Amino acid sequence: MHRTRLRTIALLTGAALALGFAGCSSGTLSGDEQTPAGDGTGASTPVTVGLLQIATSSAVPMGIDEGIFAAHGLDVDIQLGQGGAALLPAVSSGSIQFAVGNPLSVLVAASQGLDMRIIAGYSTSYENVDDPEDLAPSGVVVRTDSGITTWQDLEHKTVAVNALNTQGDLTIMSSVEDDGGDPEAVTFTEIAFPDQLAQLEQGNIDAAWIPEPFLSQARATEGITFIGDALRAIPGLYSMVTFTTGDYAAANPDVVAAFRASIAESTDRAMDDQSAFRAAIVDFTGMDAAVVDGLNLEYLSADLDRSVLEDLSATAYAYGFIDSEPDLDTVVLD
Repeated sequence: MHRTRLRTIALLTGAALALGFAGCSSGTLSGDEQTPAGDGTGASTPVTVGLLQIATSSAVPMGIDEGIFAAHGLDVDIQLGQGGAALLPAVSSGSIQFAVGNPLSVLVAASQGLDMRIIAGYSTSYENVDDPEDLAPSGVVVRTDSGITTWQDLEHKTVAVNALNTQGDLTIMSSVEDDGGDPEAVTFTEIAFPDQLAQLEQGNIDAAWIPEPFLSQARATEGITFIGDALRAIPGLYSMVTFTTGDYAAANPDVVAAFRASIAESTDRAMDDQSAFRAAIVDFTGMDAAVVDGLNLEYLSADLDRSVLEDLSATAYAYGFIDSEPDLDTVVLD
């Protein structure tokens, strides 16, 4: 069995984003230095993928450990990022070749002129948009005595998200407007997921947007009420997609095709064997097995519905998250 190699290397910060991602520090191969995947010589192509150390990402190390990537001629290292925004400059600079992260960050980067390519899907909140919200892997919670029972009630309230100008605040704003409220009347504050429940209970915030495992913990807490999953504001919204750069994709089409196929097989495998996937989550995240057994897991698939990205781009533009919509004919690599 091919065991996952994890590296936590200091990823380039947002400052590097503004500076055009100068420099390349990881020592991994990029561009035309790569050898073709499955070139018949028996040699594997080394690539590095950036991941967040969260439950949903675990299908990738699961696929590596089960030999799926190796079967496609890839020798894969994992580089852990501390946040989704950190993965983009690492990919753009060539420090790593691929990453799995939220699509809004990719669209924002592309709208700013960065050469990004979405090559596959990865995860959505539900397999079907009509699935009950009781299965939500993320959502907004409030104090039961707050008087907040609808999205509109978030007007003139303070809502915590893990990072500003991402899919959390975007979809909450859309949900408030869809419910007849004024999205501009909602105040957002940035608080790390693990700290949000305590801040909510202490009355320092009015609502918290949190994913699993924090959502299950909150819903099991007396005096806390779940009001809904904001990500449903955009039907079928991807929580994460798989991406690289245009230059890398153009120089290494066989490697990109092999990586896309490996992601497809790994996500299918995770969905086909939930017990093995939950065991992989324990190994990758270090979470307790009992906690993992109780998680509402996202639906994983490499399938990519362009119309969902079109809806996301239009919503981001409508709320001022991007100044112009990126050319999806370029960004989405079929």
